[in-house]
Amino acid sequence: MATTDKASPRERLLDAAAELFYRDGVSIGVEALCRTAGVSKRSMYQLFDSKDEVLAASLERRLPSYEARLTSGPDGAGTPRERILRVFAQLEQVSGEPDYRGCPYLSALVELKNPEHPAHAVARGGKEWLKGVFRAQAELGGARDPELLARQLMLVFDGASARAGARVETLDDGLATVTATALLDAAGLE
Repeated sequence: MATTDKASPRERLLDAAAELFYRDGVSIGVEALCRTAGVSKRSMYQLFDSKDEVLAASLERRLPSYEARLTSGPDGAGTPRERILRVFAQLEQVSGEPDYRGCPYLSALVELKNPEHPAHAVARGGKEWLKGVFRAQAELGGARDPELLARQLMLVFDGASARAGARVETLDDGLATVTATALLDAAGLE
């Protein structure tokens, strides 16, 4: 990771946390985090109460770019069907990147067994946001049961993301989009 001298210690910690937690998991130690960020442990504890709070803040900080990447395209462009399928096309695109490890929010939820962990709430919020996008588009597109369709789409998204991140499945053949399309058709989405 490249850090700039102009970045504040807080920014360097959040950047290092985003990189390390995504690449190596949430069990990364404070020593490694601080070393990568170029920040002393004392400075870290002056900025954050715990490593858990660093993780939560790094996930929160990453959320706007995660949301923008998944829903990229002109606001309101296309039909609800096209907007949903764009999310799956984005997933397929990013899953081919060499450093792809799956959805960072799903990864955090899987690793963090305690729902009271500060990062658990942030990660759950990221996943709920996406489910809300699916549900809103399903309603706009006239799906018979928008909530059920949103839940089904989340299963496909999270399953595809996890399998691609574990390198047991590739999505370069459009598998996630084809699967989502079948769900949209079955739900009567226009």
